[in-house]
Amino acid sequence: MSYDGVRPRAVMRPAAFLTAGALAVPLLAGCGSDDEGSKPLAAQDIAPAARKQIADGGRLRWAVDAMPQTLNAFQADADAGTTRIAQAVLPTMFRLDANGHPQPDADYLDSARVVETEPKQVVVYRLNQQAVWSDGREIGAADFAAQWRALSGKNSAYWTARNAGYDRIEKIERGANDLEVRVTFARPYADWRSLFSPLYPKDVMGTANAFNDGARRKLAVSAGPFAVQKIDTKTKDVVLGRNPRWWGHHVKLSEIVLHEVPRDKRAAALAEGSVDVADIDPADVPRITSAGARGGSPLHGPAGGRTAARALLSWAVLHGSDDKAADRERRALAAERTSLTTYLRQQQVLRDFQVRKSLEPAYTQLALNGSEGPLADERVRRAVAHALDRKELAEIALKPLGLPSVPAGSHLAVSGQNAYADSSDALGGQDAAQARDLLADAGWVPGPVKEQKDPKKPAKPEKPEKPDKAAGGEGHGSQNSAGDGDGTYIVGQNDHAEDGKAPGPSEQERDHKDQQEQRGPGDEGARQLAQDGRQYTNDHLKQGSAPGAYAPKGTAAPRPGAAAGPLAKDGKPLMLRFVVPSGPGSDTLRKVADRVTAMLKKVGVGTEITRVPDESYFRDHIASGQFDLALYSWPASAWPATDARPIYAKPVPAADGSLNVQQNYTRVGTDQVDQLFDQAITTLDDGEQAGLLRKADARIWAAAGSIPLYQRPQLTVVRKNLVNVGAFGFQTPVYEDMGFLKKGAKPSGGASAKG
Repeated sequence: MSYDGVRPRAVMRPAAFLTAGALAVPLLAGCGSDDEGSKPLAAQDIAPAARKQIADGGRLRWAVDAMPQTLNAFQADADAGTTRIAQAVLPTMFRLDANGHPQPDADYLDSARVVETEPKQVVVYRLNQQAVWSDGREIGAADFAAQWRALSGKNSAYWTARNAGYDRIEKIERGANDLEVRVTFARPYADWRSLFSPLYPKDVMGTANAFNDGARRKLAVSAGPFAVQKIDTKTKDVVLGRNPRWWGHHVKLSEIVLHEVPRDKRAAALAEGSVDVADIDPADVPRITSAGARGGSPLHGPAGGRTAARALLSWAVLHGSDDKAADRERRALAAERTSLTTYLRQQQVLRDFQVRKSLEPAYTQLALNGSEGPLADERVRRAVAHALDRKELAEIALKPLGLPSVPAGSHLAVSGQNAYADSSDALGGQDAAQARDLLADAGWVPGPVKEQKDPKKPAKPEKPEKPDKAAGGEGHGSQNSAGDGDGTYIVGQNDHAEDGKAPGPSEQERDHKDQQEQRGPGDEGARQLAQDGRQYTNDHLKQGSAPGAYAPKGTAAPRPGAAAGPLAKDGKPLMLRFVVPSGPGSDTLRKVADRVTAMLKKVGVGTEITRVPDESYFRDHIASGQFDLALYSWPASAWPATDARPIYAKPVPAADGSLNVQQNYTRVGTDQVDQLFDQAITTLDDGEQAGLLRKADARIWAAAGSIPLYQRPQLTVVRKNLVNVGAFGFQTPVYEDMGFLKKGAKPSGGASAKG
C-alpha cells in the first residue's frame, strides 16, 4: 500500500504503500494492440542512451529508504532495497517491459513455453548454455526444484511470505538435457511466467536454515551482472561490484552503492553530492528544478533573512545601541551569511541534477471499511463514491507535476497493461443528487442530532478555522485539523450552527424521528450489504427492493445544488472516521483528504479526521480495521490474477472465530469476484484471462469498497550525465547498461541491450 509512504515491492507481490508522492510491489500477454490500455499515460523517463556512448567505470550512489533487513526476496521483511539487489545479482526468467508485459530474459532463457495442457500443464524452460553461478556451476533443474520445494508451502520449517503459483506445481525434472527444465503443474496456472524471478541458487533454497537465516545477510553465490561485495551497517551502504563470471553485455559501472537516506533527507543528500540517484516527494521538486533554471538564485533561498539581519545591525549602529546588542546583530548577520553561502553552494551542486518523472505502476485509492458502521450499507458506500470528483482529486496530485491528471479506471491494472479497462461506469461518476437519494434511502436524512458523549473528548469540539485554499478549496487544511488536541478534527458536524447552537428540529424532522424510533434502525440488514455484492440502482430504489432502513414517506429532498446539512439516523449523525498519514512526504495525501471531506460535506456526510504517524498507520488502523475512510496505494501487479485476489477476496471466518481478511482491508468482497479470479488464474488463454479480470474489476467497482483515484507520480532525481536510469515505470532496470556518458556525448534515445 506509500499513502502515498509505503513503497512497492516488485518481488514480494503485493504490498501496500503510503504517500502521494508512499506502505509500499509486479502481466498478461496476448491482447491486441488496439486495447483500451495499450499505452501508458506517461512514458518512462530514464535518459536512454546507446551503450557506445557510455563511459566504462564509475560508481553510482543510489538512495534507498533503509538498509535491507534481508537479501531473501521471499521473506516477509523483504523491501524495495531487497528487490533492487535481487534484480542486479540474481537470474530473472522474465523481465517486464515498459508496458508491464513479461519478456523472456535472453541472458538466462533461450525459450520458455507451455508444451502440454492435457492431462497436465507442462512448461519447458530452455536455458542459455552460458548461464552460470558465480562459483562456476551451471544454472539448472536442481535450482528450480529447490526453490519450488522451499516455496510450495508444504514444509512449515521455511519461513516464507508467499507461495502463490509454487503451490500448484506437481514436479520439476531435468528435460532432454542439462539445459532443459521441465515443470509439471498439478493445477493449471495462467501466471506461470511470474515464477523463478528471481531464482536463488540451491544452496540458499535447499535447507530451511539456509533459507531462513543464511541469505539474510549475505549471498555467497550470484548470477547477475553484479554481485554483493559488502554490507556496511555503520555507513549504511550495500556495495555491489561487477560479477567477474558475467557472460552478458559488459557491465558499464564499476560499482553500485545503495545508501540509506530517509525520504525527508533526500534533497539535502543530493545537495551535498552524497548520492547520484534518489526518489523524491513532490514537495522537493521545486528546489531541484529552480537550481537548474536559475542557478540557485538567492531569491529562492534564505536571502530574506540576510536582508533583515543587515537592517537590524544598521539600526543598532545608527541609534547607538549598546555593544552587546550590536554584537548579537553582527553574529546574526554572520550566521545568515553562512546560511546563504551554504545554500548557494548546494544550489550549485543541484544544477548537475534533473528530475525524471513518470507515473508509478501503482494507484492511490479511497478505502471504505464495510465491516461495520454506516459503510456496512452498500448504499452509503455508493453515496460516498458519487460525492467524489475523481478528476479534481487527480489534478491535485498530478497537475502541479506536469503529469497526466487522469483518474484511475481499474483496481487490477493501470493504463498500458493488457488487462486495463476503465470499469468505473459500473459504479458511476460524481452525482450529488444520486448520493443524497442513496443516503435518504438508507435512512440518513436531515434531522436532530443527539449529543454524543465521549469521555475521551470535550463535549463540544472547537469551531473549525477557515480552510487552507492551497490544500484543496473548501476542505479543512491539514494544519487546521488539530481539533481538540488529540489529532482528530470533526468536519460537517456543526457547520450550520450559529453562536455554537444548532438549530432546532423542524416538525417534519420530529415526525421522522418518531417513525424511526418505532421502526428501528435496520442496521443488521445494512450490515449484510457489505458482503452481498449486489448492485443497487435507482430502479431498485423506486421499486423499494433494497434491504435496510428507509426515509419516511414524504421526506423532502434537498434543493438541487444546495449545500447539505449534516445527516442523521435515530439521532446519530452520519460521521465517518477518516484516517490520514501525518509523516514526511504525505502532504499531497493530506490535500486530497481535505478535498474529499469538502465533497462529502456537500452531501451531508461528516468526517472525523485523525492524523496518524506513518509507523502505526497500517498496523494500528488499516490492518486492524480501525477506520471508516483511508487513503493508501496498491501496486499494479504484472500478475493481477495471482496478486490481486487476496486484496479483493471475500473475507471468511477463521477457525478461531475471527475474520480472515487476507489483504482485503476494506472487508468488502463477493462470491462473484472470487469466482472470476478463480477462472482467470486457470485459463491459459491470455485474452480470455484479460476479459475475466475486467469483469471482476467491474464487480469490485460496483461493491464500492475502494475507489481508485489516480496513478501515483514517480519522481526520481538523477545526475544529468547518468543514463539508462530514472523513472522506470513498469520496466525492469537493465543494470549493465547504466552508466555515465562519455565526455561530449549526449543521451540519444537509443535502445538499451534489453530495451
